Parts: sequence; C-alpha cells; structure tokens
Amino acid sequence: MKRATNAKSPAPPGFTLVEIAVVMVVLGLLMGGMLLPLSAARDISEGRAAEAALREIRDALLGYAAIHGVLPCPDTGQDAAAPEYGRADVSCAQPQAEGFLPFKTLGLTESDPWGMRWRYRVDANFANAAAPITLATPLGGASGGEAGVLRVRNHEGAYLTTADERPVAIFYSIGPNARPDGRNDSFEAIGGDYESGTPTPEFDDRLHWLARPLLFNRLIAAGRAL
Repeated sequence: MKRATNAKSPAPPGFTLVEIAVVMVVLGLLMGGMLLPLSAARDISEGRAAEAALREIRDALLGYAAIHGVLPCPDTGQDAAAPEYGRADVSCAQPQAEGFLPFKTLGLTESDPWGMRWRYRVDANFANAAAPITLATPLGGASGGEAGVLRVRNHEGAYLTTADERPVAIFYSIGPNARPDGRNDSFEAIGGDYESGTPTPEFDDRLHWLARPLLFNRLIAAGRAL
C-alpha cells in the first residue's frame, strides 16, 4: 500500500508585478519611439500639402486676373466671395486690408491642411475693377508712394522682395499653431511688412506672394492689353 504524500504540485509559471512593470516600460518606450517618426512624417506631409496648395492659389489668382483684368479683393466677411473694388454698386471696403482668401470666387478649397482659412491681402491698385491692370499701374498708393506697398522679409529682417518685384498679393497659412507668427501678427493697416521663411518652433506660417513681373507675364501671355 502506497503512502499518501502532502507535497503540492508546483504552481504554474507566471509574471511577477516587477516583471509586468518592466514589460510595460519597454512597450511604452517602443511605442513612443514609433510615434515620433509617425508625427514627423505627418508634419512633413502636411507641410508639403500646404506648399502645393499655395502654388495652386497663385495659379488661381493669375487665372482670375487673366479673365477679369484685376485681382480679387480679400473676403473680409464670412461669405468666402470677393467683392469688387471700384464698382459703384458693390462695396469693397479697404481692399488693402488683410482678409481671407475668397476661395469660392477662385474655385479653391476653403482651408489649409490644419483646418484654418487661408489669409490674403492685395495691393489696392491691382484690385480696382474700375481700372484694369496696366504696365503703368503703380504699387501701393495712387501716386505710387509707400502707402499700401507690400513687402516680405526673412526671419533676420532682410527683404526677400526688391522694389521691382514687390508683391501685388500675399497669401498664407497660419500653420499648425493656428496663429500668425512674427511680422504676420502685426501687419500695418497701410503698407505691410510680412515674414516668410523655413518653419521653426517659433514660426510655422507658410507664406507665398505674387510678384508684379509674374502677373504682367501671365496677363501678356493671356492676350491682355497692358
């Protein structure tokens, strides 16, 4: 007759709390290491999409000017359309003031890759429906003075635009931080210095402009008498 034994079977192997904690830390590090490249890839993709959209805006403005002989005014309301400056039956208050891009007028999408409306400003003399653009159309004020002239600087303050190629229109995205940065946050009501450059932690706006020589070139190519 066999003798009974009180020995218990060994417990099945398992994880201790310390081992589980170590595994969680390792998984967290691995996931964090994966999220950083994904975030960087998303930022690059959104930046490229913004640049492509800005080039599309430039082309749309050139097309509008080729058809109408002027550039559109900013949308200073919320209807996404451009009023026509210079017409007695239509009011375009302060065309030199910054507003939103009239995306419906131009047949474009409303928002940048971060869901914000595009900003837009135009030289008043190039948006006057009563006086189509000619080679003699002055920049800025009626007399060609500094009032109303648009300029673009880099982060160091140096001008990116010369007197001959100053912008007749400026358009930009305020970037992922959803606010205008640098000089773009303090533009003047009459005359305006804007800022453009490589995005930094302090500056993430994407700004392009339409220079007068390019506009004239497109109008001449379209058969517009200048």
